[in-house]
Amino acid sequence: MGSEQIEVVNNTGRSRYEAVVDGELAFADYTIEDNRIIFPHTVVPSAIEGRGIASEIARVALEEARERGLEVVPYCAFFIDYIGKHPEYKDLVKS
Repeated sequence: MGSEQIEVVNNTGRSRYEAVVDGELAFADYTIEDNRIIFPHTVVPSAIEGRGIASEIARVALEEARERGLEVVPYCAFFIDYIGKHPEYKDLVKS
């Protein structure tokens, strides 16, 4: 990935975490139900794949979930894989 700075914002109006890189929009959708945040889908356009953008979106989203005391429900395959590789977030996922 190099030293590229990726800015991730929580677009609450569209219920998704977003990053715009080289004019392309990457995002992770979410739904909040009670004290749970559900991640069903992550999209990174092929033009900007392989630069760690989805990982940064996941990191920011999971950090915010922790700060807000939300239980994470990762339906998205990317979030499932990311949490599997980053054990510091496993406590956010309840069985």
